[in-house]
Amino acid sequence: MSSVLWFQGGACSGNTMSFLNAEEPNVVDLITDFGLDLLWHPSLGLELGANAQKLFRDCANGVTPLDIFVFEGTVIEGPDGSGRYDMFADRPMKEWVTELAAQASVVVAIGDCASWGGIPAMAPNPTDSTGLQFHKREKGGFLGGDFRSKLGLPVINIPGCPAHPDWITQIIVALATGRAGDIALDELHRPQTFFKTFTQTGCTRVQFFEYKQSTTSFGEGTRTGCLFYEFGCRGPMTHSPCNRILWNRQSSKTRAGMPCTGCTEPEYPFFDLAPGTVFKTQKVSGVIPKEVPEGSDHLTYMAHAAAARIAAPQWSKEDMFVV
Repeated sequence: MSSVLWFQGGACSGNTMSFLNAEEPNVVDLITDFGLDLLWHPSLGLELGANAQKLFRDCANGVTPLDIFVFEGTVIEGPDGSGRYDMFADRPMKEWVTELAAQASVVVAIGDCASWGGIPAMAPNPTDSTGLQFHKREKGGFLGGDFRSKLGLPVINIPGCPAHPDWITQIIVALATGRAGDIALDELHRPQTFFKTFTQTGCTRVQFFEYKQSTTSFGEGTRTGCLFYEFGCRGPMTHSPCNRILWNRQSSKTRAGMPCTGCTEPEYPFFDLAPGTVFKTQKVSGVIPKEVPEGSDHLTYMAHAAAARIAAPQWSKEDMFVV
């Protein structure tokens, strides 16, 4: 049986709710089928007050073994390094994080904020928020770039705003069943099984992307055209399985005509939400996208785009969903 302690840091509760909606496996399966001992969780923990503090202290002091320490939300270090902007159980949350991470066999960061700071870490970052082992794309964060858990692992990042519930539970199952060594991580410590592919992988609009056919309104985004060229969709540049592991077993942002915002990448929110950057593709001279799909360059991309538009069949310019 593997023990799990789940803490919630600054500016985040979405991943807690996401976790509770998991289906493959769900939370009950984790406990009954995979022997998970959920010591405490913000929504499920039974202990309150002094009893909860005793449990936390016992984990922090090594009295109660801690196999998996799960953290969501940013680590808040302000003001002036004290961490007192985020108090929990009578002390700054960052002090609990330091002690519990040192005792845990594995540390897992859930969501963008815990992984690399997320929206709270945007400049000017008044709360001095950061991720567990990354600050945006720079390795370091709160625990430091050299941090390793008792199993010798770095922090495992499961980003997203929020992270998909099944990404969370499937990784916890792997850890709880002793398969931590089977989890290959990328350079940002994300499990490659989920974050090797792109959001675009499996997108139902990918044929329009291939022929460089754009939609001109959100309403058409569910029926025809690609959202990359005009509406700032980051699907071709974002690592996630959102179109392989569907949300609510039914859909995804891009399948519903909503541009991918790139929430599994450290730079999210991109362009610091400056006016004119949300749901709008940033271009050079009003024509060339400032950012092109990963692995490409602007010259090659523009040559490919020109040839694709010339070769585009008539069906790629029409509504695909006629009733």
